[in-house]
Amino acid sequence: MNIINPGGRIMISKNMNIWIWLQNGSLMKAIICSDEGTIKIYDENDNLILKRTGLSRIKIKEIEETIIKYGAKKLDKHAEPFKFL
Repeated sequence: MNIINPGGRIMISKNMNIWIWLQNGSLMKAIICSDEGTIKIYDENDNLILKRTGLSRIKIKEIEETIIKYGAKKLDKHAEPFKFL
């Protein structure tokens, strides 16, 4: 799984967070941008399984709190992609 971006590199904005967690034995990744109000969730094969747009900052915060309950860890924006693992 390419932790940073399926299909290539992305520019990480100031208010973009990348989260990873295990769910049902599979590695999941979420890329959340509060500036754009978007969330994209990928499976361990970098298949996009959920995309939501037009979310408020409050809703983004609620989603982040929910995935933290699944054990998600936020990747440092300056860390090597596999340093977390």
